[in-house]
Parts: sequence; C-alpha cells; structure tokens
Amino acid sequence: MAKFVVAGKANCPHYAKAELLADYLQTNLPNFRVHKITQHPDKWEQWLHDICETNGWEHRQCPIIWRELLDRGGKGQLLGGLNDFLEYAQQYYGITSMMLSEEMLDIAEENLQAHLEIVKEDEEIKSLIKPIQIWITSASVPISYHLIPLLANGEVFGMTTEISIHLLDTEQFKEILCGIVMEAEDMAFPLLRSISEHTETDQAFIDADIIIVLDYVLLNLEVQSLENYIREVSEICQVYAPLIEKNAKSEVKVISSGKTFANLKATMLRTYGPSIRPENIIAISTSWESAAKAMLARKLNMNTAGVKDVIVWGNITGSTYIDLSHAKLYGYDSAIRGPPNFQRPLLNMIYDSEWMHSELLSAQSTLSSRVSRCTGMLPAHAIATLLRYWYHSSPSEEIISLGVLSEGQFCIPEGIVFSMPVRFRNGNWEVVTELEINETTQKVLGRLSHELVQVRVS
Repeated sequence: MAKFVVAGKANCPHYAKAELLADYLQTNLPNFRVHKITQHPDKWEQWLHDICETNGWEHRQCPIIWRELLDRGGKGQLLGGLNDFLEYAQQYYGITSMMLSEEMLDIAEENLQAHLEIVKEDEEIKSLIKPIQIWITSASVPISYHLIPLLANGEVFGMTTEISIHLLDTEQFKEILCGIVMEAEDMAFPLLRSISEHTETDQAFIDADIIIVLDYVLLNLEVQSLENYIREVSEICQVYAPLIEKNAKSEVKVISSGKTFANLKATMLRTYGPSIRPENIIAISTSWESAAKAMLARKLNMNTAGVKDVIVWGNITGSTYIDLSHAKLYGYDSAIRGPPNFQRPLLNMIYDSEWMHSELLSAQSTLSSRVSRCTGMLPAHAIATLLRYWYHSSPSEEIISLGVLSEGQFCIPEGIVFSMPVRFRNGNWEVVTELEINETTQKVLGRLSHELVQVRVS
C-alpha cells in the first residue's frame, strides 16, 4: 500500500492542486492512501523547517510531499513539491491534474477559511475544558518532585479533569525547575495540560485554583533567635498574600506545608490576605497522622490502613498531641471477628499500659524527628490525599486531622490555626465538634494553644 503525506499552508494554490489530485488518487486507486497536513500561513515556514530538520530533508517550498514506508519502517521518503507529485502520478498511474490557475486560487481561499474555522472550533472546545490551575511555591524542594506525579495521574481530581501546574521559585533554582518540567513532560500524563516554571514573583498565582506553599526556614536557634525566624516567615507571607488576593481566583484553596511553621504560615497568610476565604487556608497535618498510625500498626502487628481516627492536635511543625481516645481498628486479627466495617476501640486492644503512658509519649518526639526527616514522599502523599478529600469528600464518618482557623471550638482561642479533627463533605470541611474531650486532653490543648498564641504575638 502506498501512503503519501501532503502538507502545505492553507492559502497556497499549489497545495490546493496537490491535495485534490491526492484525493482523486485515493478515491480511484484501492491501494493509495493520503494524509493531509494543513498549516496556517504564519506557522508554515517554522513547521517546514522543523520537519525537514527532523528528517534530514532539503525542501523550501509549498507543498511538501513524502511517502511513508509502511512496509519497511524508518523515516518517510521525500518526494518533493507539486511538480514532483504530478510527475509521479503521471508516471506510475497515468493520471494528471488539469486544474486551472483560477480554480487553484479559489480552492486555496476556501482552504484558508476552512482551516481558520477548524482552528477556532478547536480553541473554543479547548476553552470549555478549563484545567485546574495549581501553583507550587519553593517548587525546587523534593516534596514538589514527588507531588507532581500524584497530582497528574488522575487519582486526586478525577480521570476526566485536566490540570496545569506552575512551579515557582527564585532565579537560583531555575535550572532545577526546568529539569522538573522536562521530566514531567516526558512522562506524558494525559491529564497534564501544561507545566511551567516561574521565577518572577510579581506574576505569581495568576488564575490559581490551588496554591501549595512549601516555603520553610531551617531552625537553628544557636545561629539566630526564634523571633528572627518568625520574621522571615512573616516576610514571605507579606509577599504572597497580596499577590494571592490580586491574581488568584476568589475561591482559591491555599495549603500550607513544609518542615517548619506550617500553622504560622497559614495564620499569616490570613492576616496579610484578609479577602482570602479563611476556610480555604489550611495547614497539612496528615503526615503526622500517617506516621502515628504506622507506629501503632507496628505495635499491633496489623495493616496501617486499618488504623482510623487518630487525631493530631496543635502546632503541626511544633508541639503536637497524638490523641488515641477516639481511634478505631478495622480488620484487626483477634478472637472476635466481624464484617469489613466491624471496628474495635484501639485503646481496648493495647494492654501494655506502660507503653501507652511512656513510650507513646516519648514517641511523639520520635515522630517529630521522623516526619521532619521525610524528604518528600510522605508529605507529598499527605497533600495529594487531602486534595482528594477536599474535592471528593473523605471516607464516611472518618476523622481527618487538619490545621484550620479556630473559631473557639474545644475552647481553643479564636484567630490561630490549630490542628483539630475535621471531615470533608461536598467540597468543604467541617470541624467534628461532637467529640467528647476528657479533662487531660483539654489541659494539653490549653497548653498547645498558649504556645501558638505566643508564637503569633512574637
């Protein structure tokens, strides 16, 4: 079978003559096939240059015609321009074109109009499929590298929702950002409409639907005081918050993550960006929750996925309290068995009271060290999981820990971002206020709240 490719600019009369001859040959010859490529006149020269460079051809006129070597593989065999095609058709098939110059011009004009209409229609269809615009700050860090595949594979937003990712960082990290962009493009995610790097801060967050703030400062109190580190965080938020108000969409979701000051960043973004919806600024505590569940699962010799409703209270990247009083176990291998939804209170299954009151408390410092050492996979998974819950709801009745702006729940002072139990439903979250809090937990919450208030005052 002979398959030919006829390519040319839409308003070229020679291209019009070549494609009509090719159509005639395809209609009347059983083993002749043609594929046509029409380019806008403004894009023709660059397209021709690129196709010739790719195939090692020398051709500078319109149209360009080549034969695909279907039976042998490899690159196509260049035939040439219109005259070469006419000669080929005459020599091999005894067919030629008698089209007059005036007819060629009329058809060329029709081709141009038809091409413009097709391009316009494609653009209109594409504009209806609006991708979710995701901005990631400090995007050269490993969390960003691990997060991109999780966002682009369709499991977070759905298998029909396209996304565009914008990586923001300083000029010194531009080369790293370009490498991440190239690698993401090479992976050819079907739902990744585009990915780009940005180093100009004043252009940040344009049309953002989601902003993931990964900026953090590495604490070393022997080098400078805590107040100086807090001032650094404040300066970052003073830059970001007005840009979010100016450039992002009104319903933008802002997620604070990173190794330090996650709660404080969320609080300051709210302070410096008063028009941002307060319920749309949250801090991630899912990494702590996941690490605590894994520690408990190892103690109980069971699957981590079966540990539910572990609550992380307090300052996510500071002082936290792991609350097990509401935790449940599913699929626990014991003498009493039940259906998949059968659950047991976790505290009833741990009989080692010494471990509960000593190792678990000391384990919180171990968890802190463990979470802070995570290079990317765990926090990236935590962000992706939270976004999936935010867009598609969390599992029914399951408690999720989240840093949110306090409105006085559980006697926590208003105006600070505090990690507490929530559920996601229909694109929103709500604090699980019906939980009973014992006196011991209430005292701990009072201490943690005081610490966060002091940090905010500083």
